[in-house]
Amino acid sequence: MTGTTDPLVTDTTDPLATAVTWLFVPASRPDRFAKAVTSGADAVVIDLEDAVAAGDKATARDRLRAAWPGNAGIPVVVRVNGPRTAEYADDLAACRALSPAAVVLPKTETAAQVRDAGEASGTRVLPLIETARGLVALDRITADPACARLLFGSIDLALDLDVSDDRALDTARADLVRWSVVNERPAPVDGVSTAVRDEAAVTRAATRARAWGFGGKLCIHPAQIAPVRAAFAPAEDEVEWARRVLAAGHDAAATVDGEMIDRPVVERARRILHRAELAVRHTTT
Repeated sequence: MTGTTDPLVTDTTDPLATAVTWLFVPASRPDRFAKAVTSGADAVVIDLEDAVAAGDKATARDRLRAAWPGNAGIPVVVRVNGPRTAEYADDLAACRALSPAAVVLPKTETAAQVRDAGEASGTRVLPLIETARGLVALDRITADPACARLLFGSIDLALDLDVSDDRALDTARADLVRWSVVNERPAPVDGVSTAVRDEAAVTRAATRARAWGFGGKLCIHPAQIAPVRAAFAPAEDEVEWARRVLAAGHDAAATVDGEMIDRPVVERARRILHRAELAVRHTTT
């Protein structure tokens, strides 16, 4: 990450690093590309994988080429089909010609896959971690220079692990955050919420992801964008507290709300204000 030496303070010069809301749109529906770009999402994921039927992959690639939303003003990335599929090489070749901001690599399980996807597509890679094999290789996957940011495929991972309680994925969430910090990558992006129009459910999921250290969330409907953005933005009382802490400075004898102001407290306040600034930027752009 350029522009900062703190892996938890997002590099504001990189829109892939600052994006909080990531909206999926099927590659087979070019009529929705412009709507997705202007939906208010921070990034758009045009999907050649799960959103496209098996027999429609080639047609979807053709439609993607014909209607590519260049100069969108926000990052537009492409989710290709997985490394073990017949469509993989053709998807990456199409991406190389289109120059998306990144490619989303599903079922990422090795650093070699990240490296190969980056070389074949000519762009950065967003590894989608959705298998147990991917989890155990996170250190190497995240360290690869082509890795821009981790994405969490929580639904597929639950299937791979054969778990039905979302809490069983908490150790995986911690691993994504931990290795992102170790390798100085932006905070990872949480998986989708299938409750398309249940704003309360989306808010709960996004709030929980933020508490675990995630920096954004994948969205499958424009209605999810606003609650996700609100959940990741610091609350007004948090911002006020952070301002009081920074106003108190580094005086070891100072306290705010009964809490002694030491270096970790000052750092936490600084990060809250940084997140608040990014939230304002995304709301006004």
